[in-house]
Amino acid sequence: MASPKKHDPRRRLTYAVIGLLCFVAIAAGALVGLAESFGPPPLGKNLAYSKTVLGSDGQLLRAHLASDGRWRLPASKADVDPRFLEALLAYEDKRFYDHHGVDPLATARAGLQLAVHGEIVSGGSTITMQVARLLEPRRKRSMYAKYRQMVRAIQLEQVYRKDEILALYLTLAPYGGNLEGIRAASFAYFGKEPKQLTLSEIALLVALPQSPEHRRPDRHPEQARAARNRVLDRISDSGIFGPEEREAAKADPVPTARKPLPLGAPRASDDAKAASSGQSVIRLTIRAPLQ
Repeated sequence: MASPKKHDPRRRLTYAVIGLLCFVAIAAGALVGLAESFGPPPLGKNLAYSKTVLGSDGQLLRAHLASDGRWRLPASKADVDPRFLEALLAYEDKRFYDHHGVDPLATARAGLQLAVHGEIVSGGSTITMQVARLLEPRRKRSMYAKYRQMVRAIQLEQVYRKDEILALYLTLAPYGGNLEGIRAASFAYFGKEPKQLTLSEIALLVALPQSPEHRRPDRHPEQARAARNRVLDRISDSGIFGPEEREAAKADPVPTARKPLPLGAPRASDDAKAASSGQSVIRLTIRAPLQ
C-alpha cells in the first residue's frame, strides 16, 4: 500500500489559500475596527468665514479677515466660471460624480505607480478626500493618514451631496499665505470674481492648491507658470479648450503681486459690520457701479 506524499503540492496550495483568506479576513476586521475608532467626521459646521459686505446687486464691496486671520469667502458652483469646474474635475477627479468618496481606479493606479517607481507619483486623492484633509488637517503623510482620509471621505459622502462637497473644496482649498478658497484667491491674484476668469487664470487656480506655498505666483512666479502650463497640457484632451487657446494661455504672464480685496463703500461697510449681529454676509442698498 502506497503511503501519502508528504509534500503534496495541491495540499500545500490549499493551506496557502486558506492562510491568505484568514489573513485578509483579519486585516479587513482590523481596518473596520480602526475606521470605527475614528468616530464621526468633522463637517465644517463651525468654520470661521470672512465677513462680507455686498451691494444691492450682489457685488462684493468689502471683505474682512475671518477670526483666525484668513481670507475665507464662502463659494459654490454658482460663484465660478463653469470652465473652472470642468478643468478642476478633469485635472483632480474625473469620476467625482460617480464614486462614493474614494475612486478605486485612481487608488489602484497610485498603488501601482508606487510599486513600480518606489515613490508616490500620484496620490489618488479625490476631491472628497482633499476636503476631508482640509477639515481634519494632519501634518505627516503616512498610510495611516491616507486611510483616515478615505474613511472620512466615505463618511462625508453619506452626509453631503456632491455639490455641497464641491462647495467646501471651493471655500477651503489653500492658495498660499492666508488665502483660502477660490473667491479669495481670484480677488487677491486677479482682482475679480471667479466667474470672470480667463483660461490662463483658471489653470493657475487649479494648480495652486496642490502646493500653495511653493507655487505662489507673488513669490515663485516661475514655479507658478510651470504648474499652470502642466495643468493646461494635462487637460488638453478634455474638450474644454482648443490647441490655439491653450498656447495663448501659456503665453499669458502670471501675477507677481497680490491685490487688495475690494474696499468699496468703506464707511457704510464698517457701520453695517458694527451693527450686524454675527451675520457673515451683509447686504447694503448701495449699487457700486452707480454710487
